[in-house]
Amino acid sequence: MSEPLQVNIVIEILGRPKENIINAMNLLIDRLSKEKGVKILNKKIHDPISVENSNLYTSFTEISLELEGISNFFGVLFAYMPSHIEIVSPENISLSNTFLNEIGNVLVQRLHNYDAITKKVVYEKQMILEKIKEKTEELSKKQKENPTEETPLKKSTKSTKSKKPRKSKKKN
Repeated sequence: MSEPLQVNIVIEILGRPKENIINAMNLLIDRLSKEKGVKILNKKIHDPISVENSNLYTSFTEISLELEGISNFFGVLFAYMPSHIEIVSPENISLSNTFLNEIGNVLVQRLHNYDAITKKVVYEKQMILEKIKEKTEELSKKQKENPTEETPLKKSTKSTKSKKPRKSKKKN
């Protein structure tokens, strides 16, 4: 087993309402404290503040950890994605090329997974936009063919102004 690491991390959360930010942060810290090989030495949760021009709130927590080894360090990075990390001790870390290969492969696999997810989302967005365009053209064509028939498009754009009553012509 390698020498334990003392690490400081910062984790940020963005969301709403304000109370949910605090609850989510506490749940995250609780989950982190239950990780094997991870010991929380100190933590400070900062009060949520409002994000300018938004109805969102943001908060962050500063956490000092003691980790059993470098594997736990990378595990925390991958699982919790802190916005800032600082290894306090030890000053020098010795790694084998086998270990670096393992970490490199885990990192590359994760990047490939993110790339696949991103490509899928972009493809699905494109398909939805094409369907919307297709339906819009279909509705527009129906509207031109039957201008008196009410289509969903016509109904939604129909004026809600009340009609003025017609003046009746009196026969004398």
